[in-house]
Amino acid sequence: MLDSYKEFKEFLSTLEYRPKLLLHSCCAPCSSHVILLLKDYFDITIFYSNDNISPVEEYEKRLAEEIRFCKEIDSNIKVIFDAYKKSDYEEAVKGYEQLGERTERCYKCYQLRLEKTAKKAKELGFDYFTTTLSISPHKITKWINEIGKILEEKYQVSYLFSDFKKEEGYKHSIELSKKYGLYRQDYCGCLYSKLERKNQNAEE
Repeated sequence: MLDSYKEFKEFLSTLEYRPKLLLHSCCAPCSSHVILLLKDYFDITIFYSNDNISPVEEYEKRLAEEIRFCKEIDSNIKVIFDAYKKSDYEEAVKGYEQLGERTERCYKCYQLRLEKTAKKAKELGFDYFTTTLSISPHKITKWINEIGKILEEKYQVSYLFSDFKKEEGYKHSIELSKKYGLYRQDYCGCLYSKLERKNQNAEE
């Protein structure tokens, strides 16, 4: 497994074929830069699996925007998604609800979504899986890649190292969001992050 962004970039330059990549995405803005970075190297399918998003209307809005963006950016990129199961997220973070962002609650959330992605990649015969989550400066990239490595061994599907905020990736995603008029939200997606952001705004 690749262990650094430098190794990741070197790996891209040595690819002699287009592996099939299942790319987990939380929303269109986060996927924008990642798709542009990877689409010349991989046959990408987006996997929208986000049981953490609340309410369901937000989940559906982000999904619709993901589909719209992919059609605009590259008609060859497919978007697949699984059934929305809020109960899976609630069970995953049980006991950690009040810990705040960048805590064990988020680790459990990453783990839930990445495991569903790894399972789907194995089921559908993908060569690699990864996630757009590491583009966010609010996410702990070390945890994301740690989980990916564990799941690579468990499901025998290669995990693609990610740290997509590198080389101004996050900044580029904001620029692309403006260019394509993408719906951007000011909270991660879960009920707890929404309430935390609301409280922060009230204090400002």
